Amino acid sequence: MDRGPGIELRDIEIFLVLAEELHFGRTAERLRLSQARVSQSIGKQERRVGAPLFERTSRSVRLTVIGARLRDDLRQGHDLIRAALARAESTARGVLGTLRLGVMGALGHELAPVVAAFRDKHPDADVRFVEFHFSDPFAPLRAGDTDVQLLWLPVREPDLAVGPPLFTEGRVLAVAEDSPLALHPSASLEDLADRSALDPGPDVPAYWFESMLPAATPRGRPIPRGPRATTFHAVLAQVAAGRIVCPLNAHVVRYYSHPGIAFVPIHDAPATEWSLVWPAARATPLVEAFTDAARTLFPQPVPLR
Repeated sequence: MDRGPGIELRDIEIFLVLAEELHFGRTAERLRLSQARVSQSIGKQERRVGAPLFERTSRSVRLTVIGARLRDDLRQGHDLIRAALARAESTARGVLGTLRLGVMGALGHELAPVVAAFRDKHPDADVRFVEFHFSDPFAPLRAGDTDVQLLWLPVREPDLAVGPPLFTEGRVLAVAEDSPLALHPSASLEDLADRSALDPGPDVPAYWFESMLPAATPRGRPIPRGPRATTFHAVLAQVAAGRIVCPLNAHVVRYYSHPGIAFVPIHDAPATEWSLVWPAARATPLVEAFTDAARTLFPQPVPLR
């Protein structure tokens, strides 16, 4: 018996999302469809099958036995179809190989959703994390050791392209735990004038590093530079020894602990914004696909916790 037109891939997607959400409104919102379109699709599939796939009441939506079996049978096949289409699209676009993603320390964890979405859409591509240091932040991009990096703003380099901000966060002052500042509920940038701060070395562009550790306080008092440290762990060692204090991005409180160090919020520091940065002359299909995934997931800057 003819049960009407065949089922299209979009109808299968609607069914599988409704089977997961069990709510017509959420399904429509997730798929960016009208509820009427969702209901129409499910009705077409039920006519095709010849039996209800969902039990609907004014208060709930549940899968029938036939609906649950269809969900299980369709899910694996749907995943295979999606993977095949994604692989064909990636091949056509040249999204193949390994993207080298530069990160400073543990902050790469914040990009995990982007990496997962990128790998899901481009199964023939992969991501390899490459650590770099604040003491020479742009060198890996220029040397070809990384394809794209997550950097705090501003980045004003004529040969580097900068994506939109993905993350934003406050700042803390790292001090020795026996420092009087460690007992304060917050610190001020003015406190830096009375203490030695980090010397990052000669390879850091002044404008970039001074956006984190300025040369002078807001009132114009110079901030003295102390011992040099060119890696994050060297900075922590100098702070713990009481030789320097150092403004840091607030995510360090979540990801790092170090004996002898206290992190004090800085109440008058500007927020930090983080963006993806890549060589303007090497915007490869891999880079474009990864930055597209980031923009899709984070259309507005997300506050880091």
